[in-house]
This record gives sequence, C-alpha cells and structure tokens, in this order.
Amino acid sequence: MTRRPSFPARIDFSHGQPTAARPAGAGSKAAPRAGAAARAPVGPQGLGMDSVAVRASMVQKLAAQGVADKWVLQAMNAVERHRFVDPALVNQAYEDTSLPIGLGQTISKPNVVARMMELLRHGQLGKLGRVLEIGTGCGYQAAVLSHLATEVYSIERLRGLHDKARDNLRPFRLANVHLLFGDGMAGFPKGAPYAAIIAAAGGEALPQPWLEQLAVGGRLVAPMVTAAGQQALVVVDKTAQGLQQTVLEAVHFVPLKSGIA
Repeated sequence: MTRRPSFPARIDFSHGQPTAARPAGAGSKAAPRAGAAARAPVGPQGLGMDSVAVRASMVQKLAAQGVADKWVLQAMNAVERHRFVDPALVNQAYEDTSLPIGLGQTISKPNVVARMMELLRHGQLGKLGRVLEIGTGCGYQAAVLSHLATEVYSIERLRGLHDKARDNLRPFRLANVHLLFGDGMAGFPKGAPYAAIIAAAGGEALPQPWLEQLAVGGRLVAPMVTAAGQQALVVVDKTAQGLQQTVLEAVHFVPLKSGIA
C-alpha cells in the first residue's frame, strides 16, 4: 500500500522523474459548513484583519461582482488572506488587488481567485476530487482549494516561494494539501489523473503533460497567450471524444517558465 507524501513534499528529480505517493481522489458531496472558520491558526492579532466582518465584506463584494457559487464564496470567507501577504501590505489584504509576494511573483486579486475557482467547479454539487495547482506562490489559493477539493497537489518551481508557502500553510494543518517543489510544466504524473487542474502562470500553449494528466470528465483552467498576443483565461474540458477549449476574458498573470530555481 502506497503512502501519501508528507506535508510538504519535495519532488526528487535525481532519477529523472518526480516521486510521491498517489492519493485517493474520490469526490465528496457533503455540503460545506456555513461560515466555516477555516481551521485558522493562532497568530498575531491587530489591524482589524482578524475580524470576520473584514472577510465577509470582501465576499459580499465578490458576490456583487458576479461570483455565485456558494462553495467558492464560503471558501473565500474561510481563508484569512492577510496571513499570506507581507506585514507591510496587510492593510491591503482584503482589497481586490494583486500584491507582491517576492521573487517577482504576486498573489492574485480575490476576484480572479474566486472566478477561476468557480470555473473549475463548473456548478458541481459537492467537492472536487483530486486537484493539481500549478504555481503555489504564497499558498493562499491552495488554502482556498483545500475547502473545495478532497485532495490538493500544489507545485512550485521557486524554492523561496515553496518555503514561504510551507511556512504560511503549516499552522493551518491542512491534511489534504501537499506541497511539491519542482517544474510545474511537467505536472505531477504520480498523482494523476486529476479531476481539475488550475494554473497561476500563462504561456503561449498549455503544456502537454497537463492535458495528459487531466482525467476524462475533468476541467483545466489556466491563463494562456492568445493569437492576439494577450493573456486570456482558457478552460479545457476533457471528454471521451477529446478536448474542448474555451477562451474567456483577458487576464494578466506572470509568465509560465520551466525548470526550478
């Protein structure tokens, strides 16, 4: 019997392939707890950021902007975004803006996170099964995904951000989140197939490993550079007949890069 990788896990490329155990990925239809409190760690208080009202206000704005999925809204309400940003920026944590997290990377603005989560869920009645996240960043989106999926594998190519996400997420003790250090363009075949794949960086094409690791019936949501030279959100649905791609609104994400650093 194989074991799940411990939290966090590191992909070992010493033999050419990443290694980690394959998790169970059955979906669940249990309803989310109303106003779930996110298994929040005990941390520094102050600046009003620990107030439930602050997160509730952000969620109300997301709903007003068109986010309708109750699972997504409850997940966004559950995760304390201010715990994933630098102390100097904590007062902006619940504003609808992206913020720098170091190494030239950013935490996406709440509206973009919620929008991509809603696209990923696609009206599903219960939790998603196993999800692969490309680009862990500071760990915020992985924390939100933990409320929406039975299992989350999140891969980051930058060691500094992998370590930051590990430190940010450790106090939450999210047993269903597994952090991986490695090349996100290669995906994580040991955990495949995935019910959903989400990416936080965009290139000129979707890497073939992502499409191969997506389960039949699964959905991929990622930014991609279009023929017009601009990034747009792309949704790919994998069916028994093949892949169906839909190009949506313009977005701005960091470029997708290969390798580790």
